[in-house]
Amino acid sequence: MTPEEAAQAALAECREQIDEVDRRLVGLLNERVLVVQRIGEIKQNSGLNVYEPNREKKVLENVLGSNILGTEKGPLPDEAAVRIFERIMDEMRTIQRDRMREKES
Repeated sequence: MTPEEAAQAALAECREQIDEVDRRLVGLLNERVLVVQRIGEIKQNSGLNVYEPNREKKVLENVLGSNILGTEKGPLPDEAAVRIFERIMDEMRTIQRDRMREKES
């Protein structure tokens, strides 16, 4: 096997691992959406706002406290984790609002 073929084989293996991780991430995000939809129902029935900055702050604190791999700090920089979860929460708020609008119609 040439060095280029070996590199391509190693890349293919890494990409298979990434694909599997991505599938698990999508599954977890779908689980999160189900919970978010339930939260939206509760908020709608109670007249509460979708956006709760204090709760989002707690989510980010939890994320940063969970950024561990084994017993060590995870390789994901905290700043990146915050940006990723800010985006996830933004999308979840959109899903909540859309679902609330659907139920009002």
